Amino acid sequence: MGFKNYILVCGGTGCESSRSDLIYRNLIEEAKSQGVEDQVQVIKTGGFGFCEQGPIVKVLPEDSFYVQVKPEDAKEIIAEHVVKGREVTRLLYIKEKRKPYEEVHDIQFYNKQLRIVLRNCGSIDPENVDEYIAADGYKALEKVLFEMKPDDVIAELKTAGLRGRGGAGFPTWMKWNFTKQAEGDVKYVVCNADEGDPGAYMDRSTLEGDPHSVLEAMTICGYTIGAHQGYIYIRAEYPLAIHRLEVAMKQAREYGLLGKDILGSGFDFDIEIRLGAGAFVCGEETALLQSIEGHRGMPLPRPPFPAVKGLFGKPTVINNVETWANIPVIITKGGAWFASIGTDDSHGTKVFALTGKICNSGLVEVPMGTTLREIVYDVGGGIAKGKKFKAVQTGGPSGGVITEENLDTPIDFGSLQRIGSMMGSGGMIVMDEDDCIVDVAKFYLNFTVDESCGKCAPCRIGGKSLMGILEKITLGNGTEEDIEQINQIALAMKKGSLCALGQTAPNPVLSSLKYFPEEYEAHIVEKRCPAGKCKKLIRYQINPEKCIGCTACSRKCPVGAISGEVKKPHRIDAKACIKCGVCKSTCKFGAIEVK
Repeated sequence: MGFKNYILVCGGTGCESSRSDLIYRNLIEEAKSQGVEDQVQVIKTGGFGFCEQGPIVKVLPEDSFYVQVKPEDAKEIIAEHVVKGREVTRLLYIKEKRKPYEEVHDIQFYNKQLRIVLRNCGSIDPENVDEYIAADGYKALEKVLFEMKPDDVIAELKTAGLRGRGGAGFPTWMKWNFTKQAEGDVKYVVCNADEGDPGAYMDRSTLEGDPHSVLEAMTICGYTIGAHQGYIYIRAEYPLAIHRLEVAMKQAREYGLLGKDILGSGFDFDIEIRLGAGAFVCGEETALLQSIEGHRGMPLPRPPFPAVKGLFGKPTVINNVETWANIPVIITKGGAWFASIGTDDSHGTKVFALTGKICNSGLVEVPMGTTLREIVYDVGGGIAKGKKFKAVQTGGPSGGVITEENLDTPIDFGSLQRIGSMMGSGGMIVMDEDDCIVDVAKFYLNFTVDESCGKCAPCRIGGKSLMGILEKITLGNGTEEDIEQINQIALAMKKGSLCALGQTAPNPVLSSLKYFPEEYEAHIVEKRCPAGKCKKLIRYQINPEKCIGCTACSRKCPVGAISGEVKKPHRIDAKACIKCGVCKSTCKFGAIEVK
């Protein structure tokens, strides 16, 4: 029997932290208490991507898009939408004057997106294999096992032009082919789900919303290269993604889609989960393999590459979650279809975690070639609080800053490299005028210094030395000679580090130096932080023309550094001021200024 309405509730980590699970349970209970449980089906899905507006509830067939829903709203949704057949207008996302019953795709956040990797996230129950199958799930595996030879799969991937989405952009077909041609009866397939970039959650969300797509793709790879065992390496901090993977694997085995004699084809393939302890360096493939084997996660010299000598010394294919999620669609729709999307050297789409000083933060999937301006202003809705755009960091701790003059750069592997950044796994952090570029560079460098495994001296010593110089600059003790020293240390790290962590760690510093030399000069020569972030380089003062003497700042000052009479301009004692900024945030008249 069909239902009158289907209610989809976001069940991603972000929304669950905002009590979406209670919303889900309340909707079920309300449907029962209002006597319409036979008219409505409530489904918990993965994330919808529009994290800024979560928790999100979507009602079909009207395609009603309810945002910032609270558990107590469940009663009204059932009473109004299901029982009376009218939308709850106050919960609709109407920032673009969206009319009732208008399609969700018309919302600005979505209308430039093309969801291939995220195709099922927010539309199916990730813990129900039947829903994945109804959305063409395992159709690609069936096609591969009964209609294609391993070389046919390789050819299709070559036609598609899919490149690894983990950051390096290596052609996927070539990696698979190397392992396929490698000698040996035992081979392995590995999924790298060790997502560690600050602000990044693309892989986690994909696994939470569509775990079967990764299982299906890994099984296809196993058939193609002659492997019978796969491993998913995922950090233990992702409990929801781990749970949904475990449920999906159990269901796949029950349906004959994983394990022995898959779909009666005679092909055996199974997958195990290995938990990581959160080491960023284990995102590097050789360190990841070391960790799976039970060793400390430290990179190994290459060659030999994992495709020839990988896990337990056997040929191994390693791809990240986003790369795997593309595979079933390529097989079902064809490599030529996939290749028609994107640019000449970067086909398909790319998923980004859009965060920072942006109006619409969330998970975004756009065709390769989409410009940064389109992502920041069209999809992201521009800079929050009406502030001025300063830069956007792509590629996480391995990438670089991109300034306003490069906002029209198309997003693809080559274009980002040419302006000193990189695609990376998909982190995209937007900065505004209040961000200090030196402080941002210091933040990323501090992250990589903490995450260095310490195996090689260029990374271990070089990173610490660079960190010391940036710390010196932000404390007001920098000299002009420091810039030359930064460049020399960065070059040594790039040339001498064993793995990509050390080789790319200087990138945020070098790109910030390239595009914001005047900000470094202000810190070093003028002993001033233009953004007012570096405490040692700022001074608070009160503009007497704006101060009305309300005493709010003096009452909030924790050290009593502000004095003055009521209704008369106040003063700040610079020697007593601890530069906490409470006065500035308290003043409603903009009288507190940073110098």
